[in-house]
Amino acid sequence: MPRPLLLLDVDGVLNPYGGPCPPGYTEHDLFPGEEPVRVNREHGAWIAELAGEFDVTWATGWNDEANSVLGPLLGLPALPVLTMPPAPFSAADKVPRVAGLAQDRPAVWIDDLLTAAAWSWCRSRTTPTLLVPVVPAAGLARDAVDQALVWARALRPPPVPSN
Repeated sequence: MPRPLLLLDVDGVLNPYGGPCPPGYTEHDLFPGEEPVRVNREHGAWIAELAGEFDVTWATGWNDEANSVLGPLLGLPALPVLTMPPAPFSAADKVPRVAGLAQDRPAVWIDDLLTAAAWSWCRSRTTPTLLVPVVPAAGLARDAVDQALVWARALRPPPVPSN
């Protein structure tokens, strides 16, 4: 079985919105005239840990700015980017792009806006697929990371006994 893919959103996942700045996050004025970006530096270590089990890919409207702007704040190397349409776009517009990239690979998708179309795509797949919803005001929590890691490790074939 090929290595699983992990698709990772930014806004609402790594950059919480819709409430006060959650504990553990710091606000950064990265885009003049826009809301500050909230960053939890722990997320860099968590994403690096996920990269031990998955091919992690940005699946966000940030597109290449996920690498050029957010990646350095999290101490991450450049990750592949699944290019999204120009903003604003509907969250449902991500589904065909995610499906096209995932094809027959096992996949985890972590996002705060998993639409009915995303859940339908997940249920229709014959390849193992896990959608991990995130509460946008809270951002990515450790339990979501652990859920993805446990899921990926369960896909591994059992060890072959040596004689």
